[in-house]
Amino acid sequence: MTAHVPSAVQRRRLAYRRRQTVRSVLVAAASTAVLGTLLVVAVTGAPGWDRVRRSFLDPTIARDALPDVLTGLWLNLRLLVCCAVGALLLGLLVALLRTLRGPVFFPVRALAAGYTYTFRGLPLIIVLYLLTLGVPGLRLAGTPSVLVLGALALIVTYGGYLAEVFRAGIESVHPSQFAAARSLGLTYRQAMRHVILPQAVRRVAPPLLNDVVALQKDVGLVSLAGPIDAVRAAQIATAESFNYTPYIVAGVLFVLLAIPLIAVTDWVTLRAARRAGR
Repeated sequence: MTAHVPSAVQRRRLAYRRRQTVRSVLVAAASTAVLGTLLVVAVTGAPGWDRVRRSFLDPTIARDALPDVLTGLWLNLRLLVCCAVGALLLGLLVALLRTLRGPVFFPVRALAAGYTYTFRGLPLIIVLYLLTLGVPGLRLAGTPSVLVLGALALIVTYGGYLAEVFRAGIESVHPSQFAAARSLGLTYRQAMRHVILPQAVRRVAPPLLNDVVALQKDVGLVSLAGPIDAVRAAQIATAESFNYTPYIVAGVLFVLLAIPLIAVTDWVTLRAARRAGR
């Protein structure tokens, strides 16, 4: 078999596309450089720039605060993993309860709906205060630590959001899929596990990952209850030095922690869009 030789028209078309790609990259780089330069000049030329630089961008204080903030960030990372897994499992369970059919399951559906309405409406900070300050105040035997209670507050709050995402994915699957599974002899549980849920999770993967990214930021709120995470460590360092640079250090570390999650979210979203466009 002879190798395919592109025609002259096709070669010109490919060359034109390459030139357009190079031109687009150059224009984007130039516009970014110009905009960045203007922003730097505008910020550094402000009358109060020197005071802001000393208060927020002191390299010596940043170097001194970095070890403690990194130690606190390790707590944030562990908390993120535990809360993300717990919220995903809780959200999936609540979504399945809300999709149960039949009048006998009405109380279960009502409880699941009440849960989602309540915790989607309550601000997270209020849930944190109720669980981390109110529950220990009861002085019950076997009360978990404040860190565990803070994690539970994050799980039950984000579980309400994720439950609606899962439910939307389940209801987006055409009913014929479920009917076909039942006609093949699958039980309700088997149809949900092998037919409905795989399709539903694949469809709602981007919003699920977006909620995980949001959770990655909100785990820092657990510091309001006392645990020394990255935010609390930055607060302590700020109180010792009367300088806000440790907060900038914590913010940069949170951004670096979020970049992989955001990249995965964008990749999954783009893949889902390409698959839907086929």
